[in-house]
Amino acid sequence: MGRAVAFPLMADLASTIDELWNNRDSLSAADTDAVASVGQAIALLDSGEARVAELGADGEPIVHQWLKHAILLYFRLSQMATIELAPFEYADKIPLKRDFAASGVRVVPGASARYGSFLDRGVVMMPSYVNIGARVGANTMVDTWATVGSCAQIGANVHLSGGVGIGGVLEPPQAAPVIIGDDALIGSRCIVAEGARVGNGAVLGAGAILTASIPVIDAETGEELSRGVVPAWSVAVSATRPRTFAGGEFGLPCVLVLKRLNEGERHDKAALNDVLRDHGAAT
Repeated sequence: MGRAVAFPLMADLASTIDELWNNRDSLSAADTDAVASVGQAIALLDSGEARVAELGADGEPIVHQWLKHAILLYFRLSQMATIELAPFEYADKIPLKRDFAASGVRVVPGASARYGSFLDRGVVMMPSYVNIGARVGANTMVDTWATVGSCAQIGANVHLSGGVGIGGVLEPPQAAPVIIGDDALIGSRCIVAEGARVGNGAVLGAGAILTASIPVIDAETGEELSRGVVPAWSVAVSATRPRTFAGGEFGLPCVLVLKRLNEGERHDKAALNDVLRDHGAAT
């Protein structure tokens, strides 16, 4: 996934935001210095020069808490306003993104992205929604009625299929957001939430629910690989595993890794459909 650019002055801004956060109960919209500092941080998110989270060298998420603090302060310091996009009218504290054509982004009528989110060049938004703090990588498709929650990090060349729900997270500030790797395919009506992760090139079959507590199991070995993390270059689907309780035996949800792909292997739609069809699943 692409990284945001680091500037020497960003550390100073981060310190300022953290100080404002520690004194947030005394802040108001009349504090022009606070409003300016928070606005600068949100502008960095909006332009892609800063990002809420990224993966470290060890593959674990690094969360930049000060940017979450900035978003929460932005809500606190912003005033309700009427937003008119004829024939529609909205009442909100956060404006919508603008200048999509200049950014190389295609946005179909019915789609909207909040200011403070970042859409890289080549992104296509069908009627869908991207919330503040989220980052969507180059050439990614956000398909019809898909939603990208606050602070979620979506890689490049990703397809978020119709109705996909990518969860958001602002509080607690240290909590990691959902991270979807480059070249991933998230099938229709999937829910990915609570800081769950999908690796580069992975396919998540339609209707799967992936959260931080959902076991991810290797279909070949029965081994539990992780909780809430689909490995890179794999095909995974929704499944259940039996658990016995006082009231009987029930199937609890899990995600099953059916197949491993070669690194860099593109998703051949026909071959992918064959794999999923053999296991009663779909994209």
